[in-house]
Amino acid sequence: MSEAIEETPGHRYNAELAGRVELRWQNYWADHGTFHAPNPAGSLATDSSVPSDKLFVQDMFPYPSGAGLHVGHPLGFIATDVYARYHRMIGRNVLHTMGFDAFGLPAEQYAVQTGQHPRTTTEQNMETYLRQIRRLGLGHDERRRIATIDPDYYKWTQWIFLKIYNSWYDEKLGKARPIVELEAEYAQDKRRTPDGRGWCELTRAEQLKILDEHRLAYISEAPVNWCPGLGTVLSNEEVTPDGRSERGNFPVFRRNLRQWMMRITAYADRLVDDLDRLEWPEKVKSMQRNWIGRSHGARVTFAAGEHKIEVFTTRPDTLFGATYMVLAPEHPLVDELTTTEWPSDVDERWTGGAATPAEAVAAYRRAASRKSELDRQESKDKTGVFVGSYAVNPVNGKEIPVFIADYVLMGYGTGAIMAVPAQDQRDWDFAEKFGLEIVRTVQPSEGFDGKAFTGDGVAINSGFLDGMNVDDAKKTIIQWLEENGHGAGTVQYKLRDWLFSRQRYWGEPFPIVYDEDGQAHAIPEHLLPVELPEVDDYSPRTFDPEDADSEPSPPLSRATDWVEVELDLGDGKKTYRRDTNTMPNWAGSCWYQLRYIDPDNAERFVDAGNEKYWMGPRPAEHGVNDPGGVDLYVGGVEHAVLHLLYSRFWQKVLFDLGYVSAEEPYRRLFNQGYIQAYAYTDERGFYVPADEVEEKDGKFFHQGKEVKQEYGKMGKSLKNVVTPDQMAADYGADTFRFYEMSMGPLADSRPWATKDVVGAHRFLQRVWRLVVSEQTGELRVSGAEATDEDRRILHRTIAGVRDDYSGLRFNTAGAKLIEYNNHLTKVYGAAEATPRELVEPLVLMLAPLCPHIAEELWHRLGHEDSLVHGPFPVADEKFLVEDTVEYPIQVNGKVRARIQVPADAAKDAVEAAALADEKIVALLNGGTPRKVIVVPGRLVNVVL
Repeated sequence: MSEAIEETPGHRYNAELAGRVELRWQNYWADHGTFHAPNPAGSLATDSSVPSDKLFVQDMFPYPSGAGLHVGHPLGFIATDVYARYHRMIGRNVLHTMGFDAFGLPAEQYAVQTGQHPRTTTEQNMETYLRQIRRLGLGHDERRRIATIDPDYYKWTQWIFLKIYNSWYDEKLGKARPIVELEAEYAQDKRRTPDGRGWCELTRAEQLKILDEHRLAYISEAPVNWCPGLGTVLSNEEVTPDGRSERGNFPVFRRNLRQWMMRITAYADRLVDDLDRLEWPEKVKSMQRNWIGRSHGARVTFAAGEHKIEVFTTRPDTLFGATYMVLAPEHPLVDELTTTEWPSDVDERWTGGAATPAEAVAAYRRAASRKSELDRQESKDKTGVFVGSYAVNPVNGKEIPVFIADYVLMGYGTGAIMAVPAQDQRDWDFAEKFGLEIVRTVQPSEGFDGKAFTGDGVAINSGFLDGMNVDDAKKTIIQWLEENGHGAGTVQYKLRDWLFSRQRYWGEPFPIVYDEDGQAHAIPEHLLPVELPEVDDYSPRTFDPEDADSEPSPPLSRATDWVEVELDLGDGKKTYRRDTNTMPNWAGSCWYQLRYIDPDNAERFVDAGNEKYWMGPRPAEHGVNDPGGVDLYVGGVEHAVLHLLYSRFWQKVLFDLGYVSAEEPYRRLFNQGYIQAYAYTDERGFYVPADEVEEKDGKFFHQGKEVKQEYGKMGKSLKNVVTPDQMAADYGADTFRFYEMSMGPLADSRPWATKDVVGAHRFLQRVWRLVVSEQTGELRVSGAEATDEDRRILHRTIAGVRDDYSGLRFNTAGAKLIEYNNHLTKVYGAAEATPRELVEPLVLMLAPLCPHIAEELWHRLGHEDSLVHGPFPVADEKFLVEDTVEYPIQVNGKVRARIQVPADAAKDAVEAAALADEKIVALLNGGTPRKVIVVPGRLVNVVL
């Protein structure tokens, strides 16, 4: 006997129907330019009446990975789309688009392996990426889409670089100015040259050298992570804690190389102070403040023979306790201070077992060069060697030994420290290991039984400072240092100038050429862009992994026809040599918000009027001292420091030079959480594909071997990816969008569970059934009037959803829509039809979260126009007023009953109703309460 098979109704909302609906509306939006945001002027303006109430929403620049998206990537993209769609519906002119940060190492590495040009790979990846995000129905203005690898884009990246290169920071005015104005000051004798000669007395080479020392972009000998085995400089993040390359496991050495630098330190104070003007998470502001590391203290000079060692300290009050000095191994004075023989009374612990100081220093420097900065900072085992020289403590005249040690970094402070072991634990550990003197200069607090005391207290063993508190001692010693020529009070920063060179192919070429003397010259603007040449080999020249003295040979150096170029830079045609380094991939992402505004402008990087419209400061009534910038910037907290800091620096330079009206690139920042999932590692600690792991008896196995389960961020490197393509195919893009937004607060990380997606799908099916008959496909909506109770629930939902959309609380907006839909289903689900006045607002409120199904239902409800530009329902205030209020009644602090009273009931009436409640009457048992407290609208407290 065969069982009856239930057939799916022909018009049920399922994945197949959702797919057809979604494709239809995506095509409609594209054909009609639905998301085009008109500029107030210029080529992008499509409407002469541009709304004045604009909104610029931006996602952090994605890199088009060959692996495509996983379900974690679109979390922020969908959120910004929901936010943008809501604001379009309430009448705002919304600019929302997306481009690609497309230069970078992954495409270059793939090119090295396959010989395929990085552009080919990158453009294929971009097409994959675009296909995926289009499938999600993101409402982007695709006319504005950009990619950093397009010459028409990086022409302007190079142009901005030249503006920075041709600028200097005027500390008196606190802003950048064109370098020609500095040269004019020298020429007019308003500023003296370093050696006092007149400007006209200098050769042109001498003049250029002076100007180069002021430029905001300059060439310097900078300590870098040099990896001979890979033939390139690596970022700190690409070096393992044991000083090897993350890729290839080659030794990495710290050494000085000629590199382009950006003088971001000139903006340190503004970068710190202007954080107070931004609507950013406090966590991110704190991370930026810590990275910049502004601290007040003193610079102190120690004499060492004919040389002077300068240190910065935040605790000059402890100077009497400085019993030795430490230089970073890379410090330029190390060679000068290293002697040829050990002093006769040298402590063997200081020598590193070497026969001479020179041998000890050379061996130690080589060992230190193999360590990453992170390893050097975190290492608990203090190491170092004596250089053979002594310095003189200026406050007491004592000779103190000078060491080099890797826990001191050249990139922080001056690269030298005065070691006060009694007040610094790292110095204490070093002094204890090498048998160095320890002198307390601050009286430890009572009961302190540790080693180094880092707290505040009274100065001791400090001569004229004895008895003073820390603040007074600091002021007194700084005054003494200044009066006696041994130092000065100053402000110091942890922030270092930005290393801007990469020995790679796939990046923006520098618009710089060098003459026969090695002097840098800017390429004339009319010759931009300087395009990348074709090369046969995309890999840098590699060397013996142990050859720390090898020199970088970037891929561009082999493009000899491109490197050598004839130019007329104003003094006749000459042969010049191009720079063979490329810019870091940060360069293109420093200013992309400005190009979104005006992507097709061939005359300027952005039209001034358009920039002011989209990013200019708000009028005073909208906020005091508003810095301008993008109205909402959404992305991961992993970019909280470097990308945001670099973008702010570029924006401020452009502002100083008068090219933009906004002082900051991003007025408001929101960090979304992560989608998390289980990942699995084998016995080597390597990740294995999560979809290949089997669970048996509570244990997990991959290809028969047990693996360890962990829970964390979803990502390609963790091999636990779930793709949005599969989710859209199985349930529809709207279901996927609704599920991602309903998983929890946007700022929180949340666990991915594919099995839970079905709940979002069933919700959309219930919405569909309220409007469309699953059996016939016909509209099941009537013109009947709703009840006042229905209207009250509707308008409370409208008020709540509007508030949630504005506040980026998409999970609670979704919850309110589910609750309202459940009410309609309960009341009208079995009826022939649902009142139109209840259904249409539901469809409109759903549209930001689930735009395709909302468009389809809106169309079936008889509307010819798209709902993208509204209307969005507005709550009727009369239905938001409560008729009655529920009061909980507490008796001696515990809730014993609840009563309903009119919303406008007076206190006496509320008290009388509470005391008349049968539960309270029973508790009183004929007695009188000692006190009755009525908190209007909230509770009644009865004290017996």
